[in-house]
Amino acid sequence: MSASTAAPKGARVAVQKFGTFLSGMIMPNIPALIAWGLLTAFFIPAGWAPNEGLALMVGPTIHYLLPLIIANTGGRMVYDFRGGVVGTLGTMGAIVGSDYLIAQFNATLPADAAQLGEIHMFIGAMIMGPLGAWVMKKLDALWAGKVKAGFEMLVDMFSAGIVGFLLMLFSFAVIARIVNFIMDVLGSGVDWLINAHLLPLVSIIIEPAKVFFLNNAINHGVLTPLGTAQASETGKSILFLLEANPGPGLGLLLAYSFFGLGAAKASAPGAAIIQFFGGIHEIYFPYVLMKPSLLIAMILGGMTGVTTNMIFGSGLRAPAAPGSFLAVMAQTAPGSYVGVILSVVFAAAVTFLVASVILRGSRKRDIERGEAGDLSAAIAATEVNKGKKSAALSSLGGTTKTATTPITSIVFACDAGMGSSAMGASVLRKKVKDAGFDGVTVVNKAVRNLEDNVDVLVTQRELSERAVALAPSAILVTVDNFMNSPRYDEVVQMVVDSYAGGDAEAAPAASAAAAAAPQRAAGTASEVLAAKSVVLFGTATDADSAITEAGNLLVRTGGVDPSYVDAMHERERLVSTYMGNFLAIPHGTNEAKDSVKRSTMSFVRYPNGIDWNGNDVKFVVGIAGVNNTHMEILQKVAITFSNLNQVEKLLEATSVDEVIAILGEA
Repeated sequence: MSASTAAPKGARVAVQKFGTFLSGMIMPNIPALIAWGLLTAFFIPAGWAPNEGLALMVGPTIHYLLPLIIANTGGRMVYDFRGGVVGTLGTMGAIVGSDYLIAQFNATLPADAAQLGEIHMFIGAMIMGPLGAWVMKKLDALWAGKVKAGFEMLVDMFSAGIVGFLLMLFSFAVIARIVNFIMDVLGSGVDWLINAHLLPLVSIIIEPAKVFFLNNAINHGVLTPLGTAQASETGKSILFLLEANPGPGLGLLLAYSFFGLGAAKASAPGAAIIQFFGGIHEIYFPYVLMKPSLLIAMILGGMTGVTTNMIFGSGLRAPAAPGSFLAVMAQTAPGSYVGVILSVVFAAAVTFLVASVILRGSRKRDIERGEAGDLSAAIAATEVNKGKKSAALSSLGGTTKTATTPITSIVFACDAGMGSSAMGASVLRKKVKDAGFDGVTVVNKAVRNLEDNVDVLVTQRELSERAVALAPSAILVTVDNFMNSPRYDEVVQMVVDSYAGGDAEAAPAASAAAAAAPQRAAGTASEVLAAKSVVLFGTATDADSAITEAGNLLVRTGGVDPSYVDAMHERERLVSTYMGNFLAIPHGTNEAKDSVKRSTMSFVRYPNGIDWNGNDVKFVVGIAGVNNTHMEILQKVAITFSNLNQVEKLLEATSVDEVIAILGEA
């Protein structure tokens, strides 16, 4: 990697780490901020239940308690309890130093001039807490092991006390001035944006920053301190809603629910519930990374929410964490409910409308490029951005375990065990073999036939619960696009990693049957796929009629009874037979095997494509099998359709014989 590409990545990681560190200081203390928000909401003169005595807690809590516990948390993150104590002492010096400087400045003002208010030392706490702990840690290291026995406690107590004392003086004289200047600059900048009606423009920074996990540095380093200062003066702050508004995320996921493709469309409704009510915003980040142009929708939605809150003058009493709609409502200031609710609704609506236009406009191109909604790559990219695995993202579908021993068996399971799984297994088997692991078996099975003796289990998302129940020890990998899913490359990498440190050729030999399966003679192909079962110009206009058309061809060959066509429709209702790369392979349920007289297939091409539950399909291959005799031609179909050049040849084929020949090239 060149220096030019490494530098931006290094800078991004540094900002992420910095933001995560700030978040580590703020997030554990959010309950204290919530408690302060409730004190304000209830007991100040403009509150729900004004009480002069209880309102006396509001000022000291925001000015002293909150900065000090944040400093203690930051100190403990660096040097445990000892660091927490020293960091807290240093922060106390910054608080008092700031008050002293402001009092001196106010004394120079005319009696009728507006006085400067207190600056709450949140930024000072986030500086002095870790800094004080770091200093104490380094000093302790200097005399570690050099203190005589019996004097350890004396040295520990006095050294921490003296260091804390010196840090109080330092922060009083230096840190207080620095933080006052920073807060004055930031506060003036925010006031200017508000007065110039330009605050919505911050969404241009915040929304992309969220997707790349850079938002913590902005949120906890700038917005929380400034918002808390505003809320202490006015009882609310719009700044708490700049990043926490759940509306844009909801709008994006709703757009995917209606106009997305594949796994993205299927998983979006559940993700929307988690994001909106659970407040886990990161769950929508992969959906943006799948199509970066959707950042436009997120930015416009964010700007709409900010504009709405500016118009209504609404805000929150304290930070809403996590960014759940329920948390937002709990922190909404009195008189701000209409504005806050509308800001969420309007932000969601604008994001939904813009995202819908983008998704619909690129729908055909995405299908043609094979980008029809496998979330795995986007989830992986999101976890890379975050720097660690995410429990929330794993709920969208992913590998649930890692291999602790060499992988020797991979099973691709589908409902009936003859169509989807056979084709998926063929593609995956070829990839594993190409990686040099001839001895790793890759077979297909029906879900009901699974046993808990496989290493890796690959299946459709809709079947994952049934599959895991039967093979709980297996590594589960869910896929959506059977022809070119990036999950297959992940499985191959799992195999490679499982043999790391050893010889790949140590993988045990496959059984003779498994090894021979791809090498069978092609002589039976014509018996399964007859020329009269190939149609170059199908007449169906949707998935339902296409299944009927393909099924009737199977009936016409005498291979199945008419009842088998009904079973093909039933199978489609259970789990989609869309494979990816313009291909669907409808087939009957396992219960319909008695309707199959002999193995047979049909091939119908739709040059203009038909809508297959949100996916563009141009080839429908109907199948029916007895004793797995149809597997050979299925393997050929799988290998053919995993190659986009071969798919293009099938689209351009002008005769039935040409189609059969192209399939035979596999």
